[in-house]
Amino acid sequence: MIQQFETIQKASKENVDAALKAFGATSKSVQTIAVETTDYAKKSFEAGTATLEKLAGVKTLDKAIEIQADFIKTSFESAVAQMTKLGELYTALAKDAYKPFEGVVAKAGLPVAK
Repeated sequence: MIQQFETIQKASKENVDAALKAFGATSKSVQTIAVETTDYAKKSFEAGTATLEKLAGVKTLDKAIEIQADFIKTSFESAVAQMTKLGELYTALAKDAYKPFEGVVAKAGLPVAK
């Protein structure tokens, strides 16, 4: 009976340790994602402001259309790059958060996804 209690206690400690490690990894990843998102928003705002300043000094309609087309193209490319980067960060977040539980899952005899 005492041995079973010790086994349960050890398993509980391992689960708590894994949860704390997962929480730490998640916290770091979420912080990285927040910084990345903030930087992107700042750069987007600056690019929009710069474009408005360029448009304010335009003398011809053709030049205004050219400036807007350039802005749209660079904004789209930047958004695609940012979404790709965020996708990679979220994938890393999921992997890092799961990693501490691999041992627990293996001990339980469940199949481990790779």
